[in-house]
Formats: sequence, C-alpha cells, structure tokens
Amino acid sequence: MIGAMMEKPPQWREALAGLGGCLLLTVATSPQYAGGLPPFIATPVRPVYHGQGWILALIPILATVVGLCLLRWWPFLLAVAGLLSVPYVWAQLTGLSYPLVLTFAHSAAYPLALVGVLAGAQSLLGNGSPRVGAALVGLAFGSRLVGSALVGPGWLYSDPSRPAWHAGMTAVALVALIPAARRIRRGDGAAAGPPDTSPWAWQRLRLVIAAGLAVCLVLPLSLLTTERLAALLDVSWSSLYRHEAVAIAVTGVVTLVVAMGLAAVAGLWSLAAALAVATVQVAVAAPLILAFTALSAMGPVRWLGALAGAVVGAAAASSRWRVAAAGTLAAGAATAVLIAYAATTGHPEKLAEQQRVIPALLLLVLVTAAATAVAGATAPVLAARGAVPAVLGPLVGVLAASGLQIVQVTYLQDGLPVSSYLNPVFHITTSAVLLLVAGAAIGGLGVAHHIAERWAERKRAELIRQEAAAAERDRLARPIHDGVLQVLALVQRQGSQLGATGSQLAKLAGEQEVALRNLLTGGAEVARTGGEADLRTALTALASPMVEVSAPAEPVVLPSGPAAELVAAVEAALDNVRLHAGQTARAWVLLEDEGDGVRVTVRDDGVGFDAQRLADAARAGRLGVAQSMRGRIADLGGTTSIHSHPPEGTEVEFWVPRQR
Repeated sequence: MIGAMMEKPPQWREALAGLGGCLLLTVATSPQYAGGLPPFIATPVRPVYHGQGWILALIPILATVVGLCLLRWWPFLLAVAGLLSVPYVWAQLTGLSYPLVLTFAHSAAYPLALVGVLAGAQSLLGNGSPRVGAALVGLAFGSRLVGSALVGPGWLYSDPSRPAWHAGMTAVALVALIPAARRIRRGDGAAAGPPDTSPWAWQRLRLVIAAGLAVCLVLPLSLLTTERLAALLDVSWSSLYRHEAVAIAVTGVVTLVVAMGLAAVAGLWSLAAALAVATVQVAVAAPLILAFTALSAMGPVRWLGALAGAVVGAAAASSRWRVAAAGTLAAGAATAVLIAYAATTGHPEKLAEQQRVIPALLLLVLVTAAATAVAGATAPVLAARGAVPAVLGPLVGVLAASGLQIVQVTYLQDGLPVSSYLNPVFHITTSAVLLLVAGAAIGGLGVAHHIAERWAERKRAELIRQEAAAAERDRLARPIHDGVLQVLALVQRQGSQLGATGSQLAKLAGEQEVALRNLLTGGAEVARTGGEADLRTALTALASPMVEVSAPAEPVVLPSGPAAELVAAVEAALDNVRLHAGQTARAWVLLEDEGDGVRVTVRDDGVGFDAQRLADAARAGRLGVAQSMRGRIADLGGTTSIHSHPPEGTEVEFWVPRQR
C-alpha cells in the first residue's frame, strides 16, 4: 500500500482504454462458431492457401507492422480495431452477411487490438504507473484465455448468447477508449519506447523489423507442401501423409528456430522474455482443454473461473513481488496438474467424462492465473527497452504457435495420436513440466533484471558522486587559487632570499602547494571499480614544484594494468629529467584523451641531448629508455617518440590505445 502511494497517480484514462482493448481481445478469441478448439489454445495447422487465400494472411501481417509503427497513437489503433469488429458482431446478432472485403478487414482487428493494448501498457509503465502497466500486460494475456473459456470445449460449436456478449463488450470497449483518445490527440511518446531514443534509431527499428518478419513466416512456410517436406526429410510422401503430427512438428521446428533468431535480433532480454511467455502459453493448452470439457455444461462457471484466474494473475503481476508471485503460481499450477494426473491414476480425462466441477474449476483458476502472472512479470523488463508491443505480441504469438506444433509429437500413443480433441489431455504431464520451466524462466529473468538494475543504480550513483565532488572542487578552487596558492607560490619563490630558514620555508610551501593542487583535482581518488584506474588522477599525483601536470577536467579511465605501466613510463621520463636535464630544469606533463587512445607528453626545458646518444647508451648496455619507456609502451600496443634539440630541452610522447 505504501509503495503504491509513492508512485505517480495511475493514468486512469490509459488504464480504462487498456481494459477496453482487453474486451476487444476477448471478442476476437471467442468466435460464435468454432469448428474445434478455441483459437488461442488450438494447435495451428500447416499453412496452405488456395487461390487468393494468401491475401487473408497478408492483411494481419500488414496490420501488425502498421500498428508497431504507430504506437504513439495506440488509442486510435484500438478504436480502429473496435470499428472493424462492428460488422462481424452485427452479422452475428442479425444473421445477415456482409461483403467479403469486411471479412478481410475483420482479420486486421485482432493484431491491432493486441498491439494497441500492449502499447497502452508500455505507456503506463513509462509514465510512472508500473503496477498498473504490468497488470494490463497480464490482462492482455488473460483476456484471451477468457475468450477461449467463452468458446468452451471443441464440440460445443455455438452458443446463442455469445453474439449478445460480443455486442455488449464491443460497445463498452469503444466507449472506454474515448477519454484516452481525447487526451492523446498528439500522440503518446511513452508508448513508443524510451523518450531519449530517436524514432528512427536502430533500438526501435529492430523491434519492428523482427516482429514483422516473424509474422511473415507463415507465407514462405505455406510453400512447404507435404511432397517438398518428404523430399527434404528423404522419406516417402505416403509415410509423411499418414503421420500428419510429424509434418506439423517439423514446420514448428523451422518456425521456432527462425523466430528465436529474430527475437535475438530484438535483444537478449526480448528473447528471454518471449521464450518465457511462449512456454507458458504452450503449457496451459492441455489443462484448459481438460477444464473446459469438465465444465462444458456450466458455461457461466467456466468463463467466470477463467476471469477470476485472470484477475488473480493480474493482481500478482501488479504487486512488488511480481516475479516471485508468478513463479509461485506457475509451480502451483504445475502441482495441480500433477495431482489431477495422479488422482485419476494416469487418466485425467476422467475429470472431463465425470464432469468434476470443483477440481476442474480450481485447475482452471490456477492455470489462468499462472499464465497471466508470468506474462505480466515480463513487462518491466521489456518496457525499459520499448519492446512490450513487439515482443509480447507478434514474437510471442509466433513462438507459441510453433511450440504448440512441436509439442504434438509428445501426444502420441503407439506412434499415432488418439482421434479425439482430448488427445493432449492424455499427456498432460508435459504441461506440468512446461509450467515448471516457465516458472524457472521468469525467476531467472527477474533475478537477472534485478542485478542489472542494481548495477545501473550504482553506476548512476557513482557518476552523481563524481559530478558533485567535481563541482565542489571547482567551487573551492577559485578562492583558493586566488588566495592561498598565490601566497604559497610567492613564499616558494622568495623564501630562499631569507637564509636557511627561508629556504626551508620555501621548500615546505612548494610541497604544500602541490598537495593542495592534488586535493583540488581529486588526487586522492586513483582507483576505480571494475579493475580500472583514473589516469588523470594518477598523473596529477606526480606534480611537484619542478613538475607541472595538465590533464582534462573529466576522468581518463583505463584498465588498471595498462594505466600502471603508462604511469611507470612517465615516472621513468621524469627520472631522466632529474638526472640529465640539469638541476634547475622544469618539466611539464600533458595528458590528452583521444577517444580511441590516450597521449601523454613529457617536456622539459633542460639541456637536451644528441640523437646519437640513445644508440650509444643502448650499445653500452644502458637500457633505461629502451626498457623502462619504449618497452613498456610497446607491450601495450602503443608508440613512443623522443625529440631533443640541444639546448632547447627534450620532449617524450607516449600513445597507448584503449583496450576494448
């Protein structure tokens, strides 16, 4: 409760519009006539088009891509989806037919509604209402399970009251969209992804490309006929024709591999979240078929149970402990499935045949809640990357469809499936295993996201601390430079004129001047986290009355090993200045950060030396320059150049590349 009060006030218009979109999803997944299982949990058949049938598949593909490009105007996407559903709903109510073009248009309603709802959830997540946004993502999944519950078992082809429900839900949905549409007339930037990202940035474009290509897979796969598939597998056509489950599973494997590659293009976080949600969608199919069949004679109880499960799952997704709650519900649903299998001595279909209401209802609520909570728990992970609509919509849909196709080969008995729509129920333990996998996946995703967030928070805190320290040093540097440092410099220059005591005082003044300059430039903070070092700070610590160091205002970070070697080379150059340039020689060290590398120049005003002197020293066995300076820098992949023109002093320049 306290956490909820600390959030920004929920965006009630967006939340209301999202709920309206969920009603449209319920309508889309509960057709009046279902020739088999409800569409959301049914196994997709192999795509085959005759004549111009491919156009019907092309329309939802185009609708998906257009929707992903227009996420900013998501309430209007939902409004278009609702209006496209009106002729279909009207035909159900009146029994009238409508033109074929409206049939094509109606096929675009579902993808537009799904993308619109998920964009609204992303807007809520980005506008400071993460709990409401996560709950809406869960309801986007749960509402389709409620729609499947309205359809019921596969043999219940028609429900006379369903058209009236469809009409009422469509009307309520359109009304619920009005406040958000009026408020977001100029677009909702939060729905399109992170606000600091350009609309044409690769971070956004790759999501649209990956999702668009994923939904396009159905077109090339339709060309994979039984004859071509048999040739690819080097088996006879008749053998593959008799084992349709194998042909469907092979198609599913191809789809799964390609879709996973496209999800990886969208990002590793997107891939992990998509696999978790797709796994739970595959897992719930068989338990829902069992529950729907057991509750076939109790229509209201069936869909109210699914609704209760969706609400429980959405509440779990909206809590602070959404990941733990989702994992717990997934484990609980898996346990319920295993109990149902064990209690019926390995024949779970008995629950359906004997119409066991209470066990079926508990199973329905738990399974629906688990699926809803798992989907909602992925929302915060994806919202930070603007990936909620693309990943939890098209990518998850394609992955789940391929998973349902692949899992068919586990529903065989003596090599063939049982001729019954209850065939998946006979092998319901597969669903229990997949539920456990989904629970583990969402747990791992949540832990990884938590670690990444903590690391990012520490990095932000470190940057803030460094900026604050730099600002404070700058504030103190101005009056100290104008006062204390000038006095110390004056004492250093004129103290030697006051005798032995004055000379000692001048030396102390010089040391204190260097120490004070190091303090003002952050000289005490050399080491950094992650095995890195601030080269600027390390070189500034070498300053003395005879050595002046100039460096950028920002830290110059290198791995600690190369930084230490470079500092040692600079120290060797300064030692040469003290030994060979003369007692009164001064030195200047200049540090430059060039992006792909760093350059350090050590210059003195000493007597200099002839170029031949280095070669003579090397032949005589004196390898200070060759080893202490050139050797160190060469080992780092850098270069060393030395220039001296007596009596104008010497300049040594080191360049070291950044190791990435």
